[in-house]
Amino acid sequence: MILITNYLQFNSVNRYFATITFGVTMERQILDTIIVGAGQSGLAMAYHLKRINRNFIIIDGDNEIGGSWKRRWDSLKLFTPTEFNHLPGMNFPSPRGHYPDKFEVAQYLKDYTKRFEFNVELNQMVFAIEKEEGIFRVECQEEAFFGREVIIATGPFQIPFIPNFSKEISRNVFQMHSKNYLNPKQFKEGPVCVVGGGDSGVQIANELAESGKQVYISCDQNNFNTLPQEFLGKTLWWWFEKTGLLSVKVTSRFGKWLSSKMQPIIGTDIKALFNKTNVVKVGRANKFENGALVFSNHVARVENIVWATGYRPDFSMLKFDNLINTDGYPKQQRGISTEEDLYFVGLPWMYTRGSATLGGVGKDAKYLADKMADRQWRYTNETSDTISKKIEELLTL
Repeated sequence: MILITNYLQFNSVNRYFATITFGVTMERQILDTIIVGAGQSGLAMAYHLKRINRNFIIIDGDNEIGGSWKRRWDSLKLFTPTEFNHLPGMNFPSPRGHYPDKFEVAQYLKDYTKRFEFNVELNQMVFAIEKEEGIFRVECQEEAFFGREVIIATGPFQIPFIPNFSKEISRNVFQMHSKNYLNPKQFKEGPVCVVGGGDSGVQIANELAESGKQVYISCDQNNFNTLPQEFLGKTLWWWFEKTGLLSVKVTSRFGKWLSSKMQPIIGTDIKALFNKTNVVKVGRANKFENGALVFSNHVARVENIVWATGYRPDFSMLKFDNLINTDGYPKQQRGISTEEDLYFVGLPWMYTRGSATLGGVGKDAKYLADKMADRQWRYTNETSDTISKKIEELLTL
């Protein structure tokens, strides 16, 4: 015998609980929206969902808001000054022209969450997201969450990439990815090779060199595109805004060209770095042989390696066919995916150069929330029909 009790309770925005008794009572809340990720992208999205009166939750695998920022290297400062770091509804609390450090950013995200009283569930690492009859199931370690919409806000830095030949390197050589770099005190005595010529690699190499370490910088390029943080008394981002570079759309011809190029080095004097007597620029690291790293143009014995080789996207938790492109990123147009009611926010160049930045993600979040609000009318009839069908099925058992 099956007893159905209080199967449906509606309120003004069509939120409901399903309670079915099979000897015991099971209660399950179906949310309007589930946000996966409590970084700046997820929080900006939460602000706009609250504006349109969505019933939502934010889930994150970390144990605190801003935790990923705190784990970055000790001397890290944003490239963007205060005036370009505002999330919607609450300005970054520091003077104009100030470049915040990682602790200031982490505290800002905590204060932002508290200010708007977002419903956040921490320590909830997501393993799988599936959908059945229009309802998403977000599976975590110990429980599952259910919702009609899911927004993936896990950010651009997902899985650290390290070349396969790193496994062949002697255990006597200390290795780490730049994700785990904090300061020069982490390393053994002896030379350090920083593999990678992007912003992170160059900054880490510069800090190691200033600490007195012998440093090899391994990368393909011989010429580096560099930009100062300030020019003619204005910040670089002021110039980006005035020239329209921050609003160039990825769908435009110029946007496609710009997004395909390697990011310039910002704020580090490359010429001064390479002129240091304890810094050697070498080519691509190809293998480890006879106790030494073999580069395309050099061989060197090192005691430490920093893999500043970037990240790869990981959307394996999404259990949907034909959703992921060959580059590992999802099929989407400004965050609206090919899977109905599944959205993305905070991806690199999702719409503009600023899509993955602290101060730029709010525009994409607002756009998505407005699109979602336009679809809200659809749910009342669909949900009523679905619940009625479920009741009929249960009554026939």
